[in-house]
Amino acid sequence: MRCGIIGVGLLGPGLPGWAASRAVLAGEAPWELGEVPLLPPAALPPTERRRTSAAVRLALAVAAEAASASGLPPDGMETVFASSNGDGAVVGSILEALHTPGGAISPTQFHNSVHNAAAGYWGIATGSHRASVSLGGHDDSFATGLVQAAAAVVARRVPVLFCCSDAPLTPPLDGRRPTGAIFGAALVLVPGDAGTVLSVEMADRAEPASAGALGPLMAANPAARALPLLQALAAGRVARIGLPLLDGGAVVLGVEPGAA
Repeated sequence: MRCGIIGVGLLGPGLPGWAASRAVLAGEAPWELGEVPLLPPAALPPTERRRTSAAVRLALAVAAEAASASGLPPDGMETVFASSNGDGAVVGSILEALHTPGGAISPTQFHNSVHNAAAGYWGIATGSHRASVSLGGHDDSFATGLVQAAAAVVARRVPVLFCCSDAPLTPPLDGRRPTGAIFGAALVLVPGDAGTVLSVEMADRAEPASAGALGPLMAANPAARALPLLQALAAGRVARIGLPLLDGGAVVLGVEPGAA
């Protein structure tokens, strides 16, 4: 499958946005850990804005950056939102409430606990009625989400906003599913060879891609498996990137430089 990348969004520790992080990703500047600001999404009405969790704010921040960079109307794109953990903090809070005698579950918390919460808020913020898919694939969420997004672009010849993000779980869930600092990335994919050309193919196996100095971040957060692709885009270089899957297969990405 071949498509073009015309917009990128990014947010993570020491990576405060795509434009601000390109030098670090390209190896031209050192990576230093830093705080990750998660502001309430300005595009949402005040009531919905107050209800957003950190996980939702993360997903909407990178999605908005990618959509803005693409120049396309946000309400004109199909969307694919992928996450390994979903909103773990909200799920943890609900489980704590259920564990407490007489504990009550907040309707807002329940509303935010579903895996497509971020996609729902995106639809509200943009007024979009386009098709949307929300999925989880454990450590393979970035790879499987990107396959889903590329397939939609190729099959229906439509632009697709792909967003993958993950945030740490809260205790005691984090003991069973350790996840590092928050990380999110988004791509706007379009039919044809506009921007940087991306090829996506399934393979029996592939050598795992390396993220160099950003390897610890990539190992700590499932969504950060996007880093080798982001590094190739930032450096403007040809690349072939292997993303091994838990079932023994792999997704292989090809990158042909362009104006991502």
